[in-house]
Amino acid sequence: MTNSSGRTRQAIADVLDGKRHGPKAALLFAGPAIVASVAYMDPGNYATNIQAGAGYGYTLLWVVLGANLIAMLFQALSARLGIVTGHNLAEHCRMHFPRPVVWIMWAVSEVAAMATDLAEFLGGAIGLALLFHMPLMAGMVITALVTYGLLLFDRGGFRPMEKVIAFFVGIIGLSYLAEVFIAPIHWGETAAGLVTPQLPDTMALTIAVGIIGATVMPHAIYLHSGLSQNRAEVRNDSDRRKLLTYSNREVIIALAGAGLVNMAMVMMAASAFHQGHSEVAEIETAYHTLTPLLGGAAAGFFLLSLIASGISSSVVGTMAGQMIMQGFIRRRVPVWLRRLVTMIPAFAVVAMGVDATRALVLSQVVLSIALPVPMVALLIFVSRRDIMGAFRLGLVWRVLAGAGAAVVLSLNFILLAQTFGIPVPFLAG
Repeated sequence: MTNSSGRTRQAIADVLDGKRHGPKAALLFAGPAIVASVAYMDPGNYATNIQAGAGYGYTLLWVVLGANLIAMLFQALSARLGIVTGHNLAEHCRMHFPRPVVWIMWAVSEVAAMATDLAEFLGGAIGLALLFHMPLMAGMVITALVTYGLLLFDRGGFRPMEKVIAFFVGIIGLSYLAEVFIAPIHWGETAAGLVTPQLPDTMALTIAVGIIGATVMPHAIYLHSGLSQNRAEVRNDSDRRKLLTYSNREVIIALAGAGLVNMAMVMMAASAFHQGHSEVAEIETAYHTLTPLLGGAAAGFFLLSLIASGISSSVVGTMAGQMIMQGFIRRRVPVWLRRLVTMIPAFAVVAMGVDATRALVLSQVVLSIALPVPMVALLIFVSRRDIMGAFRLGLVWRVLAGAGAAVVLSLNFILLAQTFGIPVPFLAG
């Protein structure tokens, strides 16, 4: 472990012992939720948020808010599992489920990891291709090289990688802060959209399904438990309670930041496209339409955030894939090999001439199929007293988490039904 990670671990121990206090002490615990938050700002969110804002203005902001609250809860539960037990979600699946079930869960999770990486990898490549006017394939090669280089930071322990990801999260956040200042946002309609649940028509419901159904990301649920399990030496329940307090605070702050970015995407699209360009639904179209409407700066910030999102989320996706494999089957492959394997589908999609935005949508469908695996497993484990002991999830929170899971999984079913042409009665017409 590098000096940076070692110093952080020792400083965390000092905080747990009561030797350090204040805001600087709290910053020592920042990292896992920031890394996990990248999953909620990945390129797969861009097209959905743009479509929501362009087609319905500020009307669907309440959906983004609700989706973010569910995400907060499940990321907090994932961190809770890692902190209390010292094992991540994939390891618990291996330890507590029958072997055939474990192999099936691992296979489904690996497919989900590849689908996640497809969306993230394509997003970064699209951004580079548009910004530098290069072929998409060239953008993919550059994205591949950059992400592999960033993954090497993981050799230095947890702290260097957390700082790298935090840098990219900062770029995304600042880019959309700039967008909010550039675009003429209607703040009254924004406030109304956040607190007034409404779905004007069937297409609005379809977009809402896309927003919520793809919110809780399978790899983020796995990853957060692993990022939290070994950052500090836990000696007793008092340490666990302190770590959970800091973790919950970080989850709220980091996921609130991710939620604000998603809301800013919808607000920007509502401001720029809703009046006169409501048909905008693709990343490339949004970029080309932004320049004449809001100027080159708005389009530039849009691409900068997309590139930062694609690169950082691709790195995080590869980290999650490593953790999933190691947890389920106790195997670890070289990072270059995992990076290569997860890139192959993206290169194949582009080589076959498949529309990039269409590929992003299809990747979300694959994630919808895989999502029940970690989501249900997490609820099972945090509800078991023999695993969590005194930190077993309370009844009220179990009910809320169960309701959140029911909402997300039901909407994922609707998304899958629509994709495969299965009629859903209340969506008819």
